[in-house]
Amino acid sequence: MDLEKIKEELKNYDGEDVQIMEVCGSHTGAIAKNGIPGLLSTHIHLLSGPGCPVCVTPSSYVDKLLDLAMDPKNCIVTFGDLIRVPGSTKRTLSTARGEGARVEMVYSPMDTIELAKKDPDTTYIFAAVGFETTTPVYALLVDEIIRQDIRNIKLLTAIKTMPEVIRYLMESGAPIDGFLAPGHVSVVTGVHVYEPIARDFHIPFGVAGFQGEELLVAIYGIVKARGCGKVMNFYPSVVKEDGNPAARAMIDKYFEKYDAAWRGMGIVPGSGKILRPEYQYLDAGSFGLDQDHKANPACSCDRVLMGKIRPYDCPLFGKVCTPLNPQGACMVSTEGSCFSYFSNHRHDR
Repeated sequence: MDLEKIKEELKNYDGEDVQIMEVCGSHTGAIAKNGIPGLLSTHIHLLSGPGCPVCVTPSSYVDKLLDLAMDPKNCIVTFGDLIRVPGSTKRTLSTARGEGARVEMVYSPMDTIELAKKDPDTTYIFAAVGFETTTPVYALLVDEIIRQDIRNIKLLTAIKTMPEVIRYLMESGAPIDGFLAPGHVSVVTGVHVYEPIARDFHIPFGVAGFQGEELLVAIYGIVKARGCGKVMNFYPSVVKEDGNPAARAMIDKYFEKYDAAWRGMGIVPGSGKILRPEYQYLDAGSFGLDQDHKANPACSCDRVLMGKIRPYDCPLFGKVCTPLNPQGACMVSTEGSCFSYFSNHRHDR
C-alpha cells in the first residue's frame, strides 16, 4: 500500500479507539515535528511514555550527584540535559556550578578519559544515565579505564532497560493497545525482546524509524494489528532481528541486571544495569538511589510517563512550567514529553 493510501486510511479510521504509546523520546519529538497527530483519526490516540533518560532518573540520583559535586576533589561529567534536572529540591547541577561546584558537559563519555589524564588529582565522576542505546558506550568507557589503568574516573549509574518497564506498564493497567517500539534501543536489543510482552498481553509492537513517513507506516501497522500479539519491524534498514550481539556482549561483560528506580514509578524489577561486583571499585555510590521527591508537588510528570495523562492535562503545563522554568524532569530535557508538547504545540487528544 502506498503512503497516500495509508494516510487516507489513518485519517478516516472509524473503528474502536486505539491507544498507541511511543516509548522513545526521539519518537515523541519526531511525532510532534512532523505533525503526525493532525494526520490521524480522532479514534487513534498517541501517548508519550518513559523514553526520556533524564526524565525517569529519580531525584535521589540527582541529589547524590549534587553531594559529589560539592566536594572540591571531584568533578561531575555529564551530558547537557542532566545539568538542569532538579533533585528533591529545586537545586540542579547548574545551580551547584554557580555555587562553585565543578561540572563538565561532554558530547561523549569517552571525553572523560582526556579530562582525567590532564588532571590526575581530581576524581572525574561520569553521570551514566540512559537506556540500551548508550550503555555500550559506558561499557567501552569502563573497558578503556581498565586498559589504561586510570585511577581517577568513577561512574554514577542510572542505566535503564526498556522491555522490563514496558511490561511493568502493562501489568499496572496502562490503557495501551500497542507500542511504537524504540528505534535506537532496538538497534542493540533486536526485535525479539518484545515478543514475550506482545504475546502475554495480545498487543502489537511496531519498531519504527524517525521520519514522518516511517512513523505513519508503523502506526498504520499497529492499528491494523490491534489485539494481536505480534512484533513488526518497520525499520529493517537499521534494526536487525537479533540486534547487535557484540554490543550486548560488551554490556554483559561489565554490567548486570538491577532492580532500578524510575522517577514517579518506583522500583521496576530487573529494569536497570549496575556494575558487576568485580568492577564496583569504579562505582561512585549508585546503589540504593531509589528515593524520589518532587521539587513541585503539583508536577504530574510521573502520570505523563505512565501514559495516564497527556502533558497539557497537568495543571502546571504552559503556565508555571515551561522550558525556561521547568518544574519537573519532563520539561527539562529536549526528549521530554512536556518539552516536546510545549515546543511543538502538540495538542492531540
